Amino acid sequence: MLEAMMRFTGQRQRLLAHNVANLTTPGFKAVDVSPQGFQAMLGDAVEKRRRQTGGVNGRLDMRDSREVRVRADGGLSFRPSDDVGGVLLHDRNNRDVERLMQDMTENYGMYRVANDLMRSRLGVLRTAISQRVG
Repeated sequence: MLEAMMRFTGQRQRLLAHNVANLTTPGFKAVDVSPQGFQAMLGDAVEKRRRQTGGVNGRLDMRDSREVRVRADGGLSFRPSDDVGGVLLHDRNNRDVERLMQDMTENYGMYRVANDLMRSRLGVLRTAISQRVG
């Protein structure tokens, strides 16, 4: 689950960076995917695994959503929407710098939580493997 979250936030960060790079491009429309949609998709996969295995063991079988496709290698492909709000400006660009910075900050926060939890889990495994009491 943490790996899926890190993959999503990493891919979304590239998408948001693309939006930043094109802030002043005439006719450019920012695109994004819904973090809430991905979280619902991930939650459904976790619930399905719990019903099948009774716990946290087993494969996490995520289903494609309208915006996110799960590749065979576990990677994610996005089908972003350009309906991200904002008003079209005189150059036909829908830039909203404040919203974009907010999205990037929230995305980084999601990545950071997943990363910290993953590091904690790996630390527990390292301790168990080395047979040390920590």
